[in-house]
Amino acid sequence: MGKLLGFLEFDREEPAKRGVEERIRDFREFEGVLTEDQLLRQTARCMDCGIPHCHMFGCPTKNRIPDWNEFVYRRQYRRALDILHATNNFPEITGRVCPAPCEAACTLAFNRKPVAIRHIELALAELGWREEWIRPEPAPYRTGRKVAVVGSGPAGLAAAQELVRRGHEVVVFERSDRPGGILRYGIPDFKLEKWVIERRLGQLIEEGVKFETEVDVGVDVSLRYLRRTFDAMVLAIGAGKARDLKVPGRHLRGIHFAMDYLTQQNRVVAGDPIPDSARISARGKRVVVIGGGDTGNDCVGTARRQGAVSVTQLEILPRPPRERLPDNPWPTWPRVLRNSSSHEEGCERLWSVTTKEFVGSGDHVVALRIADVEWYRGEGNGQWQFREVPGSERLLPADLVLLAMGFECPEHGPLVQGLKVELEPSGTIRTDRALMTNIPGVFVAGDAATGASLVVKAIYHGRQVARSVDRYLAQL
Repeated sequence: MGKLLGFLEFDREEPAKRGVEERIRDFREFEGVLTEDQLLRQTARCMDCGIPHCHMFGCPTKNRIPDWNEFVYRRQYRRALDILHATNNFPEITGRVCPAPCEAACTLAFNRKPVAIRHIELALAELGWREEWIRPEPAPYRTGRKVAVVGSGPAGLAAAQELVRRGHEVVVFERSDRPGGILRYGIPDFKLEKWVIERRLGQLIEEGVKFETEVDVGVDVSLRYLRRTFDAMVLAIGAGKARDLKVPGRHLRGIHFAMDYLTQQNRVVAGDPIPDSARISARGKRVVVIGGGDTGNDCVGTARRQGAVSVTQLEILPRPPRERLPDNPWPTWPRVLRNSSSHEEGCERLWSVTTKEFVGSGDHVVALRIADVEWYRGEGNGQWQFREVPGSERLLPADLVLLAMGFECPEHGPLVQGLKVELEPSGTIRTDRALMTNIPGVFVAGDAATGASLVVKAIYHGRQVARSVDRYLAQL
């Protein structure tokens, strides 16, 4: 443990944030890093709880959180960093964007504020970069085996790094012009500046990973060629098929998928030229975001920075309670009301609301016809269902509508169709226990197999796939 009774002596501390009025004027990160004194006080709060739910129950990568907390408290930072990297390839990324299920499972969270695990992770990772402890780790030998990784999001990058460190030749194919996947084009810079990704990509390149960008596998390069050239393939293509809202008026201009909106703004921040005719901008507009998850929250923060007149976020689910209910006990993920950093910046939130129609003037959207809903248990199966509240229908003005209702499954384009991989009823790619598809030597990592999930889960899945690929190649 850290300090005896440190969890009673010290309160939870978080790093300073830039003020709302300052941070909405740019797209730079708004959250700082713990100072060394704060870092030591937070690790001192880590108690000898016997069963570390943060590690066993909360963290998808099985981070050995109590272990590296202990070494940080002893100021043995490099040893702590080694333990952190043993389960997480990119802690400086998860330390910025992870919702920290580990903190929800922290024993202190039973009746106090949890240890600031995510902030400790970020501070430790950034210390490692400053001290140049994080360096390329090339394999001491080469196996002669070649692996193609399709997709360069967190799952693909984690799989690629683990495989190249095992001595295999790894080539990552990315459809976009830069590697990074959702890390680069899905997460706004105010949460994850892209130099963070570039820094880690530099390490992968020096370890031997090769990146082929602007290559649409199955279109620009044939699947027959890849199967003949590589000993194994890892499909890390994400779950990019966005859930649509097929109601009257969907064809109107001014209605966009959230990921199209976020991707374009990330390109603007990167300095890419975007023609005015193609720009999706919230400046001077009334913005409605449909969907209350992380993607919707990112849209809210982006719209605020672009200069929206107003931002309204709609959620069909009921407003969560402020505290855990009896059927949601610790250490499960708390289903409680949360206000994200974007909500702090200004946003009206409407709960239990459904959109019935997009109303237009000419060919452009000007309003949404919405109605309140009430949720109830269905007879027989007991499943939650909703029905419209009579007399609640009304118009909500809108000049820009962003659809952020989640993602269904990977795109079933030339890659998936050409390989003839089997699919689950949900549309994700079916795998066996070794994460291999029905096609020998073709594996799947991340959201393409699991459905849309967290960055930290994608990293874990990429690491698991790498182990399976390594075992497969050893048998050839």
